[in-house]
Amino acid sequence: MGVAHHTNFLIWFEIGRTELLRDGGFSYADLEKEHIFLPVVEATCRYLHPAQYDELLWVETEVAGVGAVKIRFSYRITRQEDGRLIATGNTLHASLNDRRKPTRIPVRIRDLLLK
Repeated sequence: MGVAHHTNFLIWFEIGRTELLRDGGFSYADLEKEHIFLPVVEATCRYLHPAQYDELLWVETEVAGVGAVKIRFSYRITRQEDGRLIATGNTLHASLNDRRKPTRIPVRIRDLLLK
């Protein structure tokens, strides 16, 4: 059909989230070395306009909230060519330890996320 499949938007959200963390001074790999895992427990996406095949898109990601054991990220996907808003969304993540039990987000990570 010449448009991006709807599931790609969640992948683009993940890429945006990964890069946001990296820009903040740490990575998912760093978190996992500390036995902190952030699985997605909720995801939403509002599709406003189709993304056409081979268009360049911007993914804007921000931390929308940080609790003791949860983090919410929000996303805006825009078309690079004209700035048109293509989609918005958010993901909610639980902080789990290596036994898959809820664990507090370390203060230094919280502080980095809240910058």
